[in-house]
Amino acid sequence: MQVTPVNSNLNQTNTNYNKNKERKIKAGVVATSALGVATALAHISKRQGFSLNPSKIAKTPIKDWAIFGLYSKNHPDRKLIDLEGPQIIELASSSVAGGLVGGVIFDDKKHRKAKYKEAVNQLLGNVLVPIGCVWTASKLYKSQKANIMKLVPQIKETGKASKVFNGALKAIPMSIVTIAALSTGIFAGNKVSNFINEKIYHKKVKRDIKPSDFAPHVDDIGMAVSLMAEKSPFASFIQRVVPAFLCVPGIETGMHREEPETPELKK
Repeated sequence: MQVTPVNSNLNQTNTNYNKNKERKIKAGVVATSALGVATALAHISKRQGFSLNPSKIAKTPIKDWAIFGLYSKNHPDRKLIDLEGPQIIELASSSVAGGLVGGVIFDDKKHRKAKYKEAVNQLLGNVLVPIGCVWTASKLYKSQKANIMKLVPQIKETGKASKVFNGALKAIPMSIVTIAALSTGIFAGNKVSNFINEKIYHKKVKRDIKPSDFAPHVDDIGMAVSLMAEKSPFASFIQRVVPAFLCVPGIETGMHREEPETPELKK
């Protein structure tokens, strides 16, 4: 008969305990990040004329709710929630605040300092710098759009295909500006985070750009599309999913723990 070592059972028990603990921490952080975003979204909706009265919301068709309303050519005057730079910053800041609160409540006290630092990194490196780059580029593009469109070649429209082709050509400048601004913002934000770690926190940790860093920047794309492109169902749909993606910086903040110093960066 094979006897299982006692230490093996203890290790398995500890592993299961740690996994359950991590799941509870993450669930709590996700909930508080989402709550932060939802609170900010409610505030923005109220400020833009949408009612938060439950009875009025219940009587309003779902398609006209602030979070679901989409632009339609058949109803061009339909009231839609508008998310531009200030609103996106409010949503992202609330996400980070919510994630930080969740991390403080659900995670061990020894990790709090790391989460406070990550909150600053997220706000500056993953939110303010990228949004600033895209928002500025969007404003400049909009002010020069008429002149830029004059430079875009067009073919004679003889049918639906040629019309679609001309529309695609007109979209190229906006696409180039959006990609360039967003890439610059992500790169600059990463540099800002590294600078904060080294010069303010005196900890040489190289923050490489991770896949999760790109998730919050869907809001930047949505903002750029909403500012540059004509109103469309696609542009308004992107704005509707922005709040969900903005939960990411809050989750990153709440789940963050101290990173080890990068050996090659030590003096």
